[in-house]
Parts: sequence; C-alpha cells; structure tokens
Amino acid sequence: MVSIPMYILVCVMVFVAGFVDSVAGGGGLITLPIFMLTGLPVHTAIATNKLSAAMGTSASTLKFAKEGFIPLKLSVICIVFALIGSPIGANIALMVSDEKFKIIMLFILPVIAVYVLKSKNMDVQRKQYSEVKTAVISACIAFGVGIYDGFYGPGTGTFLLLLLTGLAHLELNKAAGVTKAINLTTNISALVVFVMNGKVYFPLGLIAGVFGIAGNYIGARCFSSKGSGFVKPLIIVVITIFFIKIITEFI
Repeated sequence: MVSIPMYILVCVMVFVAGFVDSVAGGGGLITLPIFMLTGLPVHTAIATNKLSAAMGTSASTLKFAKEGFIPLKLSVICIVFALIGSPIGANIALMVSDEKFKIIMLFILPVIAVYVLKSKNMDVQRKQYSEVKTAVISACIAFGVGIYDGFYGPGTGTFLLLLLTGLAHLELNKAAGVTKAINLTTNISALVVFVMNGKVYFPLGLIAGVFGIAGNYIGARCFSSKGSGFVKPLIIVVITIFFIKIITEFI
C-alpha cells in the first residue's frame, strides 16, 4: 500500500514533470525516482510510471496535433519503427539489469550537453534533406530511442528532440510534434508489455496520470505561445539532472 502523503507528492511531481516533458522532454527524470520512493518494486515503479506518462503524453500530443505540429506521413513511419523498438526494450528490462547501460550513459550525457551548448539554436533553419533521407534518419532514431524508452525511459523526449533537429534537420515545431507521436507510441507499447506481466500498480498510476495530463496540456500551450526560447535551457537542466541521478544511483 502507498501512503496518502506519498500519493500527494507523486501527483504534484507528475504535474511538474508533465509540464517539463511537453516542452523539452525528460519528464521521466522527475517521475521515475518519485515512483521508486513510494516503496514499489523497481519493475512496478517503472511500469506504473509508464501508465501515468502515457496518459500525460496523450494530452500534449493532442494539443500539438491541433496546432499542426505533427507531420502525418513522417510520424506514421516513425511510429511503426518505435513500435518495433519499444517492446524489445521493455522485454530486455524485464530480463536484465540496466547497470551497464547506465555506465554508458555516464559517458554519453556529457557529450550531449556539450553538443547542445555549442550547437545553434534548435529553431535555426537547417538545410533540409530530401523526403526519403529525412524519413530514413527519423525512422532509425525512432527505432533506437524506442528501444531505450522501453528499457529505461527517462530523457526519451529530450533525446528525440535533439536527434530529430540535429540529425534529421527537422524544424523545431515538427521535431517536437514527431517526438510526441513517437513518445506516446513507445509509452503505450511498453505499457502493454508491463500490463501483460502484471507489473502496473493501477490505483497510483491512474490518479497520477490525471495530473500528468494537466501538466502536459499546460506545457504544450506554453510551447505554442512562447516558442522555443526556453527549450534549450530546459534540455540542459534535464541532462544535468539525469547525469546526477545516475551518479547517485551508483553511489
């Protein structure tokens, strides 16, 4: 059983994380440790976090779609590859420890941070690739990050946003839209695996998910109205938190 104060803490933090996630991704960096603090078993915490994340991401994805930020054809391609990758990652998470993966992330995250700091603003127009090349690069990104999201999860939206703008040369608005489509797909597909294995604690996940919906919706509205000025700083904050989190887990 999870205590009432812990329910309140989880709901508040899921709301905050929903806002952050809808703008720059990485909401799971906030929510997953909170779910683990409830005393739930690790796999149950990850699975319950997926439930609330899927609910919240649904809200921001709908908002981005209404704003016209989600290119349909490209998003469908990415969704297909994300659907292939995410269950693979979720099944791996059920079988093996993620310690080696975390060690790799300790080396990768500083490189990503340096790239973000030295790169141009994410909304600067880059030379556009052909439609085919853009689709191929985006599909590869969706597959790779899909595996990661199913396996571990935190930082997924941040990585997608960085890769889609930096490697696939998508405009920021389109990259954010595709990110939402992919992230929602990987959350749901991984959630199905966890549900089938009886790992989800529904009472907490559903209530927290309602607060996640509110946070995601408000964050998506801020992205639409204020543009991308605060996306890059948020990404740096998210990456820093992720890096510190992994180090503290080893300590």
